[in-house]
Amino acid sequence: MSGRTVVHLMRHGEVHNPAGVLYGRLPGYHLSELGRQMADVAAADLAASDVRLVVASPLERAQETAAPIAAFHGLAVETDPRLIEAGNWFEGKEFGVGDGSLRHPSVWPKLVNPFRPSWGEPYAQIAARMLEVVERARVAAAGHEAVLVSHQSPVWIARLALEHRRLWHDPRKRQCSLASLTSLTYEGDRLLAVTFSEPAAALLPGASRVAGA
Repeated sequence: MSGRTVVHLMRHGEVHNPAGVLYGRLPGYHLSELGRQMADVAAADLAASDVRLVVASPLERAQETAAPIAAFHGLAVETDPRLIEAGNWFEGKEFGVGDGSLRHPSVWPKLVNPFRPSWGEPYAQIAARMLEVVERARVAAAGHEAVLVSHQSPVWIARLALEHRRLWHDPRKRQCSLASLTSLTYEGDRLLAVTFSEPAAALLPGASRVAGA
């Protein structure tokens, strides 16, 4: 199989989360008004792209981010559970020192191993499921482009795996802002380049960054 193919790994837009919890895989967390604007801006950014496939995590925020992209290209949003957020023991809790979960000694054992990590789904498992979807999209959209809408942790871990870097990392240093695109360019089945862009950068004031991923 030959030809240039681009698979865009996209993080969803901002989520309405007034309680500031780590929402993880919990249902009912939708895009905020700003998040919907981010999705529209990203769709406009991809308007000139030859998108033939749009696939999203089953969570509402990913589906809502994917919708304007798919609509512009006359496509339906496909759903793949392998794009879902990483499992996390702290899901549904406020995550912080002083006023959050970390003030309770009972949770400290969940933080002892950052290499696996001990607080949730193993990094290797996340990488494996994400790369399966990337490969499926590369084949399905061969010679064209695909958009996979997922979440910060899975997108970043997929990038680390594709770049043959270690999977354990400092979450504060992830290059994966809201509504950003991590674009994988292939020639046939060979990965040529990994690039990063932020079509909604103008909508990313510090105050808009919320808990969760």
